[in-house]
Amino acid sequence: MRIPHPLQHLLRPFEGAARSVAFLAVGALVQCGALLVLAVPWLNGGPTKALSCLVALLAGLAALGAASPVLTRLQRARFRSRLGVEIPAAGRRWSWRQVRYHLVMGPLIASGGACVLTLWGASAVAATVYVWVWALPPETRLAEAGYTVQAGYLTAAGLAGLYGAARLSGVLARIDTRAALERLGPSRAEQLERRVEEVTEARAGVVDAADAERRRIERDLHDGAQQRLVSLAVNLGLAKVTMPDLPDDARKVIDEAHREAKEAIAELQDLVRGLHPAVLEDRGLDAALSGLADRAPLPVGVRVDLSARPAPAIEAVAYFVVSEALTNVVKHAEASRADVVVERHGGILLVVVSDDGVGGADYSGGTGLAGLAKRVASVDGTFSISSPVGGPTVVTVELPCAL
Repeated sequence: MRIPHPLQHLLRPFEGAARSVAFLAVGALVQCGALLVLAVPWLNGGPTKALSCLVALLAGLAALGAASPVLTRLQRARFRSRLGVEIPAAGRRWSWRQVRYHLVMGPLIASGGACVLTLWGASAVAATVYVWVWALPPETRLAEAGYTVQAGYLTAAGLAGLYGAARLSGVLARIDTRAALERLGPSRAEQLERRVEEVTEARAGVVDAADAERRRIERDLHDGAQQRLVSLAVNLGLAKVTMPDLPDDARKVIDEAHREAKEAIAELQDLVRGLHPAVLEDRGLDAALSGLADRAPLPVGVRVDLSARPAPAIEAVAYFVVSEALTNVVKHAEASRADVVVERHGGILLVVVSDDGVGGADYSGGTGLAGLAKRVASVDGTFSISSPVGGPTVVTVELPCAL
């Protein structure tokens, strides 16, 4: 049966009303436990002197504070089972925020809930007054002339009360949920701290995944495309040697193809080294950076002082920093020499690349420095550069590594 739209709007407060009523009823019972803790010193008449009253009040508050973790667990279970609302556990087992909820907000909302439950009961009785009247003996009904008009008023009042009780139940449930999330769950500082931890873990996972993907690409290029190019170059070389009677035009084409194949192999080797050189994984930063220095077209001094190897992701970033920095030196610095220093100071891996070039490097100069800074920031590192006009240029990077 389809309910007309206006009537559906009027009946909306009754949707989930039973769940809200059960939620408020259980809340009143739980809160009675908290109030009972405060009422214990006063059960036998209570103290009469001012000092004794103060001691009794403080003792009740202390007992409530001690019982706060248990009450908090009960309240979380109530929200989870009755409303499906999950209140995360706070970072600390006990806090004044929880005590304030059980001492102030809880009793107020429980009192409101008791009033709403009373309204539900009274309204239900009033709305069904005709049932109660017809349950009376006939002679009693006949003796009360005009009871039908009064019963009609009571029925209307009962229906209005039920409507108001349904609305109030939903409002109180929402107020209680908001108060509990603010006081029984983690504080704003704890939420931010957890969020930072989650973001940090997620970013570390992304960095590790990207590093693993680079390794896979490097391995595929080395074992696949590079081997095919090498095979092609070998076959072209054999063709030149084994077929001396080829026409000059054909020989010229083979020579050109052989030369381009060897150049492609060299470019692919440079690309593979740029992604993740095998020597970095096998022998560490010292050997990998020494290889970079040997291939550079200018003298490069390398000093690596590491008591232990850092994490693979940190090694990869350090290698990328030095590789990109030396590339910038060759392309833009007009330097006669460069120096690379890698040292470990506690939990920090310090990478310094300097040159005696013309200086003047900046992030907006198109030298890849902005991308370099982002790569360093991806592992929570710091990047700085000093490059006054006339030189020298010094790139300093600090990367975190476990002790």
